[in-house]
Amino acid sequence: MGFFKNQFSNVVEWEEFRDDMIFWKWSNREIKKGSKLVIRSGQDAIFVNNGKIEGIFEDEGVYSIDSDIIPFLSTLKGFKFGFNSSMRVEVLFVNTKEFTVRWGTQNPVLIPTPQLPGGMPIRANGTFNFKVTDYVTLIDKIAGMKESYLVEDVKIRITSVLDQLLMKWISREGKDMFNLQANAADIAQGIREDLDMQVMDNGMTITGFQVMSFNYPKEIQDMITKTASHEMIGNLQKYQQVSMTDGIASGKVQGGGAASDMAGMMMGMNMANEMMKNMNQNQSQSQNQNQQPPAEKEKSASTAASSSSEGNKKPNFCPNCGAKNEGANFCPNCGHKLG
Repeated sequence: MGFFKNQFSNVVEWEEFRDDMIFWKWSNREIKKGSKLVIRSGQDAIFVNNGKIEGIFEDEGVYSIDSDIIPFLSTLKGFKFGFNSSMRVEVLFVNTKEFTVRWGTQNPVLIPTPQLPGGMPIRANGTFNFKVTDYVTLIDKIAGMKESYLVEDVKIRITSVLDQLLMKWISREGKDMFNLQANAADIAQGIREDLDMQVMDNGMTITGFQVMSFNYPKEIQDMITKTASHEMIGNLQKYQQVSMTDGIASGKVQGGGAASDMAGMMMGMNMANEMMKNMNQNQSQSQNQNQQPPAEKEKSASTAASSSSEGNKKPNFCPNCGAKNEGANFCPNCGHKLG
């Protein structure tokens, strides 16, 4: 009974599934009466006859070739299984997931820059994503000649052109060679579009491309770090003061030598300057508070003068006898007090 079953039925499935395999071909074998098709999660099964797609089955499960598959194949609907009949047909299993691949430049990419005649040697690394989107093109360009296709095959093709694309998009629009990470998103977007054109003719699509980091030679990286630290502090004088203070605090500048004495003197002078500055500021603020504004001072003087003038004014005629007065305090006629 077991011998009879092996002669007239078999299982069509992806036998040695690998997570890094893009497709695998079940071929050069006969599909017999009573055979089963097994489709697992993340797989599509494509029936191919004489290089032409007969049918695509996407839902996972176990299917009967006789009743579930043959009736839906485009040109094989009239095929009738006899007791000893069988047919030869290829079944291409395609991994439908989106693949994520790490990449990195094997050698430094020399980016043209005026500062370095030979170019800026830069390394980079990141990831890219791709998936199969066109089964007809995939079969026509790759599956028709290969039994399987691996992620590593795609990676080799991508990395073969990546150096040129990095040079193209880093040099584009005069990007700052010493701060490429700030432009990483724009560079990655441009590279993704170019890479998509590279793999499109194989039935695949680049769904993402990321640049994780740019790496400079050690000498240039040290220079970038030092320049950034100066800019963060703001000015060189303050940087020297902070460096000297850090040196004393860490014990690098110690003892009774000239360096220690100079450091102590500099710190003392700086502290004295700061104290004098604060005292001057406080004194200035106190004077400003006590000093009356010029406009208020003039107004007060004018008011006082007016009041004094009104208080000392003498009448021109004596109110008692009517005699004319010439500014005297008493009336020259009757002696009445006038002021």
